[in-house]
Amino acid sequence: MTLKARITEDMKDAMRAKATARLSTIRLLLAAIKQKEVDERVELSDADIVAIIERMIKQRRESVVQFEAGNRPDLVAQERAEIDLLQGYMPQALSDAEVDALIAAAVRDAGGGMAAMGKVMATLKPQLAGRADMGAVSAKVKARLSA
Repeated sequence: MTLKARITEDMKDAMRAKATARLSTIRLLLAAIKQKEVDERVELSDADIVAIIERMIKQRRESVVQFEAGNRPDLVAQERAEIDLLQGYMPQALSDAEVDALIAAAVRDAGGGMAAMGKVMATLKPQLAGRADMGAVSAKVKARLSA
């Protein structure tokens, strides 16, 4: 079953269960997927859908920071619930040891020095997409290359 089909089935289940918050989040996700498909006139792959989900999670994390600063615990709770739901569609996250091993292999293949940063990240991005925080990976790569 494709990721899009799974999301659609979850929407139907949420409709039957009358889970309005869950249904709302799933509908937002499906709307973002549909918008991308219409804009690019293609059927999105699971990897493309994971990228959309990552972007939505990032947006919600930024919203949580803003709502916490504005002292709005009700909205913080809502955003965190949406993050939890969206994370359910992400692939299994890699452990720190697995990420470090992939970084070490990519650095070994690309060579040393900060000039290799782009090459290393280009190698790692397809391997880690949706399975690790790319900001943290970038910081680890930078630390490793500068050492």
